[in-house]
Amino acid sequence: MSVTLDRLLTTMSLSSSELAAIERPPTDSKVFAHTRWDALPVAAALMHCVYFFGMFYLFPRVPLWVMLILGFIYSISISWNINSVSHNFIHNPYFRSPLLNRLFSILESITVGFGQVFYECIHMQHHKGNADRPDERGETTDWISIYKHGHDGEAEAALKYTFLSFFREDPKTVLKELKRKDPREAFWGIFELASFVTTFVILGILNWRYIGFLLPFWYLGHCLSYLNGYYRHYGGNPDEPIAWGVSTYGKLYNWSWFYNGYHAEHHFRPKVHWTRMQALRDQILDRQRAAGVRVINVPHALGFLEADLSSDNRQREQNRLEFEPASPRS
Repeated sequence: MSVTLDRLLTTMSLSSSELAAIERPPTDSKVFAHTRWDALPVAAALMHCVYFFGMFYLFPRVPLWVMLILGFIYSISISWNINSVSHNFIHNPYFRSPLLNRLFSILESITVGFGQVFYECIHMQHHKGNADRPDERGETTDWISIYKHGHDGEAEAALKYTFLSFFREDPKTVLKELKRKDPREAFWGIFELASFVTTFVILGILNWRYIGFLLPFWYLGHCLSYLNGYYRHYGGNPDEPIAWGVSTYGKLYNWSWFYNGYHAEHHFRPKVHWTRMQALRDQILDRQRAAGVRVINVPHALGFLEADLSSDNRQREQNRLEFEPASPRS
């Protein structure tokens, strides 16, 4: 049975009216497409952009130890932005106006140093494969599957995935896919890449020492994003649509990361707005428990603090989830 048919069968138990009520909140805003709550991630993105350029301003004016702290915060903020603000924007663009959405996409590309259109293409391919295991030819539908470079059906080691995935990205493959889908989007994808590269070059011309300082933190930020992505799927079940992702329900993490923690729910219904994640979970909780959806107690990037989920004990973990009492809903 195909993954597409699996997804269809698993979503049929929710009525169309239930899905419509959950998927997106109604809005009468003339600016925001879905809800005025989207002003929060938009404001966060603007502040992140100010922080990015603020580091350049502060570099010659504060001690190195202060800049090292600011640089590390920038690294964390890259992962935060990609997995919260940028990620939600991909699935539910914030604005009614196509122009505003395009400008916001360019802003995000410059701030995190990665083209938003290219990210969207990679991420939608991720949803096609849902962290699938390699086929008989060793290929995965999901370009960034944690199993792609693993062995014997196991996920790749976390450290390798975290620090090598950045260098495995293939812009040519992404561009080819963009051109196939929509040549106009391919143009904007190239424009965004040129925008952030040009920004970095200009900063380097103005202060070459600063760009030498920035680049390692920029790389680390993207590594942290891959670390986050690794534990959003490590211990999940690539063969069970409702259990494709791994969730974590800490309130502080989900409030600050715009409900990034609800990742099993997100893969089950990718178009559900971030403000509706709890409502979706309420609807499917019993089915999640029956399917053994993996739930961890820490933010995804700290997933290594959880118990190991190698194939030897994955079944024990699933059995535990099936019989333990339900945890309180956040």
